[in-house]
Amino acid sequence: MHISVRKNLKKNKSAQAGLVILTILFLITIIAPLFTKDPETFSKMILSEPSLTNILGTNDLGQDIFSRLLFGLRTSMFVSISAGLLATLLSVAIGVLAGFTGGLFDEVIMRIIDSMLVIPSIIILILISAFIKPNLISLVILISLFHWQGGARIIRGQTLVIKQKIHIYSARTFGAKKAYILTRHIIMASFLHNARSAVFLEAGMAFIGISSLSSISLGTMMHNALEFYYLPVWLWWLLPSGIMLSLVLVSFTLLSNLIEKIIDPRLKDA
Repeated sequence: MHISVRKNLKKNKSAQAGLVILTILFLITIIAPLFTKDPETFSKMILSEPSLTNILGTNDLGQDIFSRLLFGLRTSMFVSISAGLLATLLSVAIGVLAGFTGGLFDEVIMRIIDSMLVIPSIIILILISAFIKPNLISLVILISLFHWQGGARIIRGQTLVIKQKIHIYSARTFGAKKAYILTRHIIMASFLHNARSAVFLEAGMAFIGISSLSSISLGTMMHNALEFYYLPVWLWWLLPSGIMLSLVLVSFTLLSNLIEKIIDPRLKDA
C-alpha cells in the first residue's frame, strides 16, 4: 500500500489552508523589500496613526510599522527554516539510528536524552541569551542544539512504530528503500515540528527582551508595543504582530497534523 502526501492533502481542508497561508507568508518575505520602506529609517512622525504614507502607522521612533512587520516575518521564516532543518538533521540522525538499531545503543541514547530533558531547553536558552545576546545565526544554532532531544525521542518512537506497520512492509515488498519512507514521513514531520518550535522560541525570547537588537523580530515588536498599551497604537502595532506570528504557528501546526495522521492513521479518527 502506497501512501501519498498529496492525496491526503487533497482530502484535508485544514492542511490545505495551512499550506496556502504558509506559501503566502513565504512569498511575502521574498518580495517584501520591493514594496516596503527601510524599516530602520527614523522620522519625526512618532506614534502616528495608519495613513496612506504609513499603512500601519509608526512606532515610538517614527519607524514604519508595516515595513518592520514584514521584515519581522522574514526573521521568523528564516529562523523556522534554518533551525528546523538543523534540529531535524540532529533529531533524525540520532532518533532513527537509535530506533532501527535498538539494543544497548538505543538504551544509551535514550538515557542521554532523558538527562538533557531534565532541564527545559527554554531555561538554558534564556540563561545563555541573557549573557551573550546572540545574533540571528547564533540563535538558530542555539535553538537547534538545545531542541533536538524532543524531536529525537519522537522520531525514535515513530521509527519503532512505523517499521512495524503493514504499509511499510508493503513498500519494502515493492522495492521502496528505507530512505524514501523516512524522508516522506518521519523527516517531514520532524521538520514541521522543529520549525514551529523554533518560531515560538525566537519570538518568546525576543518578547521578554533578551534577543539581539540587530534583527527585527515579531516578538520584539510585541514587546515594544506593550510599553504603550495605554494608547490606541496597540491596535496597529501590537495586534498585527500577534496575528502575523499566530498565522506562522497555525500554518505549521495544520501541516504538522496532516503528516502525523499519515504516520499514525489512528489519529484520523481523533
